[in-house]
Amino acid sequence: MNAPSVPYDSERLSQLAQLLIDNIRDLAQSGWTPATSSNFSHRLDDQHAAITVSGKDKGRLIESDIMVVDFAGKAVGRPLRPSAETLLHTQLYARFPDVGCVLHTHSPVQTIASRLYGQQGHIRLEGYELLKALHGNSTHETAVNLKVFPNTQDMDVLAAQVEAELDKGPMWGYLIDGHGLYAWGRDMAEARRHLEAFEFLLHCELELLKLRAIS
Repeated sequence: MNAPSVPYDSERLSQLAQLLIDNIRDLAQSGWTPATSSNFSHRLDDQHAAITVSGKDKGRLIESDIMVVDFAGKAVGRPLRPSAETLLHTQLYARFPDVGCVLHTHSPVQTIASRLYGQQGHIRLEGYELLKALHGNSTHETAVNLKVFPNTQDMDVLAAQVEAELDKGPMWGYLIDGHGLYAWGRDMAEARRHLEAFEFLLHCELELLKLRAIS
């Protein structure tokens, strides 16, 4: 019996699954995906994304743990359960044709920073050389306000808040209070560069807070 047809390229899905698994394993080994937290995706085509299934140890993923969703966040092809936060991925793919990859992690640095700056609503990152790691920035003589959104289980509400912030100008990522960091890019390499740049910059800000407290 022939396998049921699906509205996407299965061979490309297999390739993207391996790309996701390899990169997610690296992030898990860095301690950025504790327990079964975090979620990761890659654009599959102009209507679908490959994304990690819900409730899996992200450091031990296999190909069948990568599923397909449409840009409304609905499962396609297999009746699996995607992350509850899938809409935060797919809204980026739907809005920005050049976004190719979205990464969401829960490192201690990201989570602590989100708690410290949650009430303020953003973290101002200014004067750092590594700001040039963010696509489109060519100088350290700039400032980026990394948005911190309140945490909520209502993804429609959170997605609407993100959408409103996207309307204001360029973004490369954001934090959710008590939660973690979302970062994206045109492909996996750029998304990881943005993720790692924000991790470094947040770490610097936390260390500066400590030094100022004891000086």
